[in-house]
Amino acid sequence: MRVAITGSSGLIGTALTESLTRDGHQVTRVVRRPPGPGEVQWDPQAPRGGLDPAALGGVDAVVHLSGAPIAGGPWTRARKLKLRTSRIQSTQALVAAVTAAAAPPVLLCGSAVGWYGDTGQRMVDESAPSGTGFLATLVRDWEAAAQPARQAGVRVVNLRSGVVLSRRGGMLPLLIPPFRFGLGARLGPGTQYLSWISLTDHVRAVRYLLDHDDLDGPVNLTAPEPVTNATLTAELARALHRPAVLWIPGPVLRAALGELSGELLGSLRARPGRLEEAGFSFRHPGIADALAAGLAQRG
Repeated sequence: MRVAITGSSGLIGTALTESLTRDGHQVTRVVRRPPGPGEVQWDPQAPRGGLDPAALGGVDAVVHLSGAPIAGGPWTRARKLKLRTSRIQSTQALVAAVTAAAAPPVLLCGSAVGWYGDTGQRMVDESAPSGTGFLATLVRDWEAAAQPARQAGVRVVNLRSGVVLSRRGGMLPLLIPPFRFGLGARLGPGTQYLSWISLTDHVRAVRYLLDHDDLDGPVNLTAPEPVTNATLTAELARALHRPAVLWIPGPVLRAALGELSGELLGSLRARPGRLEEAGFSFRHPGIADALAAGLAQRG
């Protein structure tokens, strides 16, 4: 296959590029800086991403992973605008380029389980409606931005990713230092659920979706066993052989992080319904194995 990937320098994009290249597939990295070998340049702010339609000619699939980190700082007005434009505007530009090129047959577009909002103790799958709040609205608009590609006949899969566990990036590297110093702490009540997935399984799921033409629309990329914050805290402390007896009250998190604290104190319990029904097999279905694998990964 020939696969074009945006966001190829991020946590998931890097691992996906490595996996595809290792198995002999040709990866075209779509980058914003001056391109090197095997790369094409784009500008997500420009019409059609500034991409010549010929740049996507012959591509079998596009995987769109661009987007500013959700936890990159407090959700100020400027930060919220960046989160939206980095996802929605870039998706609109890429979809315009894809439809102009009359290719590829499939677009795997980044999304997030934030679609569901705070689900409390209730387990949800892809059939659940959109929730409320900034992140749920952002994800809803993000997925809508990819819809014109589907209307043009492209198979579009919305990758509703959970928290990806790897020491290469994302949440885990932020947690490791305090836990190593015995400062690991339960956040708020600790009963709130986290929907997560190992980096290995995320990459495997993306490749599974590339190969299965019968799957389109939203697909939850999460492990089958969401865990509470208390369980995650205990398992990470056990994996690092450190105690974790501290507790950060909800009001302290709200004072420090503002609206972003809602993503730490809210509960999101999603299951990978469509992947399970399709027969996808997780390598790390449980949190203990996923943490062990994530901690063993090097940058």
